[in-house]
Amino acid sequence: MKISELSRHSGVSLPTVKYYLREGLLPAGRSTGRNQAEYDATHLRRLRLIRALIDVGNLSVAGVRQVLLAVDDGGLPGHHLLGTAHEAIAGVPRADRGGPAWQAAREEAARIVAERGWRVHQHAPALDQLADAIAALRELGQQDMLAMVDGYAEATERLAVQEVGLVLARGDRASMVEGLVTGTVLGEAVLTALRRLAQEHTSAGLTEPPA
Repeated sequence: MKISELSRHSGVSLPTVKYYLREGLLPAGRSTGRNQAEYDATHLRRLRLIRALIDVGNLSVAGVRQVLLAVDDGGLPGHHLLGTAHEAIAGVPRADRGGPAWQAAREEAARIVAERGWRVHQHAPALDQLADAIAALRELGQQDMLAMVDGYAEATERLAVQEVGLVLARGDRASMVEGLVTGTVLGEAVLTALRRLAQEHTSAGLTEPPA
């Protein structure tokens, strides 16, 4: 298909498609002449992946580039690919990391993980994010919320077993690789949305009289 058809089929504007080509997020098409190229289903699939990572996963262009470089690296083990996806969605680090309160929260985060026997890299971005949340809750005087950490951990571990198992069961590497990325980035969006819906439902049941 021509680039105009690629734009139409994907729903991505032509200037945006050209931008992704210039940035190297979307591979170049097969040259058919001066300033002419053809694109196929692989370009369409990549373009849809890019849009999903940006629009739903809220990744920056730099974050998408980081993920796609890992996806295209045929020698990168799946476990390292998962780490790349985690780094891409980690966001900008907090400016106040390093103070005594945050360091105490970081030690608590590491302890929580160690007590569960989780095999996690000591510099995993999610450990810092957990420390951010712990430090903020303590600063706000919301320590009672920390009593829910074990419940969160149990629920997310059950989800992780299902998520990773589902992806590994796909067999072929290309599908597994894409599944690890989309499952991490888009799965987080699904989980967040469902949690908010469940909170709304529960709040209505506890605070409002039956209809």
